Amino acid sequence: MSAPLTTLRGAAVDVDVRRAARVIAVIVLAALAVIVASLFVADANTNAEITSLQRHGVVVDITVTGCDALLGGSGSNAAGYRCWGTFELHGRRYHETVPDGSLHAIGTKVSVIAANNDPGLIATVHQVRSERASWSIFTVPTVLLVVLIASLLAILRRKRRTAPTAGDEPG
Repeated sequence: MSAPLTTLRGAAVDVDVRRAARVIAVIVLAALAVIVASLFVADANTNAEITSLQRHGVVVDITVTGCDALLGGSGSNAAGYRCWGTFELHGRRYHETVPDGSLHAIGTKVSVIAANNDPGLIATVHQVRSERASWSIFTVPTVLLVVLIASLLAILRRKRRTAPTAGDEPG
């Protein structure tokens, strides 16, 4: 056993570097697993939203009822706008944000596409026409999943190599 690294209020501080490395590795791998799962879920949700708008979308007109400027940088420059308004679908009135980020005068009608089965899901006509559900959005989470699996396999392989065999035990 080596000498303590330092003394803290009279108590010796001794760090097991191998154990600390294992704890850090477990935390990093667990975080990576959460990130991978979150990205897969978010990407699947994005594809589902695109498909829903394209298959079940109906054109509605949002009547703008207000707008705010979005500030960027130091807070002195306008970085865009958030406008909101109301539209009707199947006899019900909905209050939503206009998805284009432009400044509109109050009372302006903006055509958007709302999902018939989820009226809170809206997009501009251009967005719906230009977007495509795609497997390519899963590239980043797939690469991260491969890194996670490779890391786990490397840890398991290393653990097997360092594990004592039956012939190595003192007897």
